[in-house]
Amino acid sequence: MTNPAITAQALRKSYGDKVVLDGIDLTIPEGTVFALLGPNGAGKTTVVKILSTLITADGGEARVGGHDLAAQAQSVRAAIGVTGQFSAVDGLITGEENMLLMADLNHLSKAEGQRVAAELLERFDLVEAAKKPASTYSGGMKRRLDIAMTLVGGPRIIFLDEPTTGLDPRSRHNMWKIIRQLVTGGTTVFLTTQYLEEADELADRIAVLNGGRIVAEGSSDELKRLVPGGHVRLRFTDPAAYRTAATALPDAARDDEALTLQIPNDGTQRELRAVLDRLDAAGIEADELTVHTPDLDDVFFALTGSTAVPAQADQSKETVR
Repeated sequence: MTNPAITAQALRKSYGDKVVLDGIDLTIPEGTVFALLGPNGAGKTTVVKILSTLITADGGEARVGGHDLAAQAQSVRAAIGVTGQFSAVDGLITGEENMLLMADLNHLSKAEGQRVAAELLERFDLVEAAKKPASTYSGGMKRRLDIAMTLVGGPRIIFLDEPTTGLDPRSRHNMWKIIRQLVTGGTTVFLTTQYLEEADELADRIAVLNGGRIVAEGSSDELKRLVPGGHVRLRFTDPAAYRTAATALPDAARDDEALTLQIPNDGTQRELRAVLDRLDAAGIEADELTVHTPDLDDVFFALTGSTAVPAQADQSKETVR
């Protein structure tokens, strides 16, 4: 079994009388995407800053890349890359010069720095813009350059603190593709995001931070099962078939005007099969069947009680099956 990329036990951090982290525990396997969700001010960036050695915790312990955070901070820094909320790109120099500067900071030889810079500029589709000042880049291009710069030293663990904030949908999807490619190559990604859809798309495991504590952790599907409200919706065009189905499914909520039935259901194959078996036994076939499962919006609001709507792309809660 491989060692976890990151572990933390009872991490605490306060600023004066304000407790930001109140004893959080984390275990993040190598080669996975871990997403930390939470309302604004929940402490997500504080967690990143502690684990990336930018600030020290008031209590608790952690290991990053196999190194003790307190006793081996320099070894931790050698194993990680950090892309913060705000771009580290220098707009006064070209994209290529930004890359070569990072190569110098990582103590690469001139030849090795040029090789790595060229490879990463190509990988992130920045070759044509490489000789142009970074100030002329679009938001998506600057974000790609920012992550490319983070990769110059070949980190095994990357912290991405809200990496797609402010990007248009196309640039965001391009960034998702890059993150998936990083993980395919064995990199561990610690992601904080305010886009619930982003965590749903990318993360192997998700933790929800609220009030300084981890209030839930699991896969996207596991978290969604914590929240009630799943149902199957059946629509009919034949009033007679609708009435027969309503008799066969007495626990369904009826909408006689729309000829629809709504049955509580957790979305599992077993539960769905039970509904279909009851329809088959009555000799009825619905004209349309849709399954609603709680999404991360539902989970977020249920666990945090937040009234601030996190940014997200529009998405339907109902999936036609």
